[in-house]
Amino acid sequence: MPAYGFAHLRSRRHHPEVLEYLERIQATLDPFHGRFVIHGPPAEVLEGEWPGSMVLIEFPDLAAARAWYHSPAYQAILRLRADHIEGDLLLIDGVGPHYDPLERAAKLRAAAAGES
Repeated sequence: MPAYGFAHLRSRRHHPEVLEYLERIQATLDPFHGRFVIHGPPAEVLEGEWPGSMVLIEFPDLAAARAWYHSPAYQAILRLRADHIEGDLLLIDGVGPHYDPLERAAKLRAAAAGES
C-alpha cells in the first residue's frame, strides 16, 4: 500500500540553501522509489484557510518513506530546507485501491455503539 510524505510549508523563502535543497532532493528519493505528487503551487482554498503551500511525495510503503527520511543522504540536506522554511512534515499510510468509506463508517458506528 502506498504511503506519503506530506509537508505543509507555511513560509516559503527562496534562500540559496533552499534552492540547493531542491536541486539535491530527488537523488535522495530515488533509492526509495519516492516521487513528487504535489510540489508547492498555491492551493485553491474552498473552505477555511491554508497559509503556505503543500508537498506530497509518494512511496511504495511506509517503511520506504521512513527509510528515506532517516537516510544519511536526506539528513545531509534537511537543514537546507528546515532552517529557512517553517512547516510541518508527516508520514502517513495511504488507503489502497480498495478503500471503501462505507466500511469505514460501519466500523466507526460499531465502535461508537460499543462506547455507549
